[in-house]
Amino acid sequence: MKITRALISVSDKIGLVEFARELDKLGVEIISTGGTGELLRHNGVAVREISNLTGFPEVLDGRVKTLHPKVHGGLLYIRGNPEHEAAARECGFEPIDLLVVNLYPFEATIAKPGVSLAEAIEQIDIGGPSMLRSAAKITNQSRSSSIRLITMKFSRQCAITTARRRSSCASAFAIKVFVTTAHYDQTIANFLNKEQTTDASFSLALPLVTRLRYGENPHQSASLYGNFDECFEKLHGKELSFNNILDISAASDLISEFAEPTIAILKHTNPCGVGSDNDLREAWMKAFATDKQAPFGGIIICNRPLALPLAKAISEIFSEVIIAPEFEPDARALLQKEKPAADPIAHPSGSEKTPLDLRSVRGGLLVQEKDTAELKGLETKVVTKRPPTKKKWRRCFSAGVL
Repeated sequence: MKITRALISVSDKIGLVEFARELDKLGVEIISTGGTGELLRHNGVAVREISNLTGFPEVLDGRVKTLHPKVHGGLLYIRGNPEHEAAARECGFEPIDLLVVNLYPFEATIAKPGVSLAEAIEQIDIGGPSMLRSAAKITNQSRSSSIRLITMKFSRQCAITTARRRSSCASAFAIKVFVTTAHYDQTIANFLNKEQTTDASFSLALPLVTRLRYGENPHQSASLYGNFDECFEKLHGKELSFNNILDISAASDLISEFAEPTIAILKHTNPCGVGSDNDLREAWMKAFATDKQAPFGGIIICNRPLALPLAKAISEIFSEVIIAPEFEPDARALLQKEKPAADPIAHPSGSEKTPLDLRSVRGGLLVQEKDTAELKGLETKVVTKRPPTKKKWRRCFSAGVL
């Protein structure tokens, strides 16, 4: 069955106009709300007001617009079910074949410094999650090939292929919807619990990034959840293992402690050596001098773009993963030619979304804020009877011990 009617109500409008134009070309009637409809009309896309569908105006500063039986009835009634079809005709439910929704940016709002409780609460979406849940429910109940698409991004391909999407594929979208709304609600609950210091439980819902080949050992199954793939970009090589991911995370935490140009070497999450120098090749020599045996098959991370001189130096030993904010083309080409080649990983700074440190314990979870505080004005105290000389300090630094 052909998609004839779409309801579009979005907060993030990037790509929306192009997407809606494609729907318009396909003859799909577009129903929209508030600012979404205004943007589309301004760009020449024909839009039907939501109030025209519901017979009720948008009120309370737009808080009540899609919470209406004609919206949810148009989403929820099962196509092809005689009783549902009769009830839909009696109640005047017009079928909504395509739902395009993304939610108010609550997570982005609370990430802003100094956000007030009132500002955060204003970004709690009510209608969006309700519509998503309605569409996700009917997706799992109906076997119609015209099942509605729940999408967070816009593309021409989505608009064209939705009419042919089978229920099994649509069910995958539905699962993503429930994961998304669960995460959204839990983010709100966790924020309010922190702000108002209640005794509510801590909740966590993370999207699946990938199924791993195995866990810490070959007989253990494992998966990766969260936004790890947004924090790191794999540029080359085989799929990362469970242990690779643990090491990459530990290396990233360690290097974040340094503002000056620094290189660190880790093995099984343990530092083998750390060196700092304006010349990264010198920083590498300091780090490597600490222990020349343990780094084999380890992780190397630096906090500056990786150029060819450093690539030549570190390519002399085998490494599982090499991490840098950026790889210059000739350096990357050299590292990828090595046999066996390490996996160059780009590590965009500032990409961590969850400022929490989570540790699993038997029967539970420890949760604390990440230690990102800067240490300033510290007083040093020598506890040995014989204080070290400047020469000994320099020797320690040059060897990468400190």
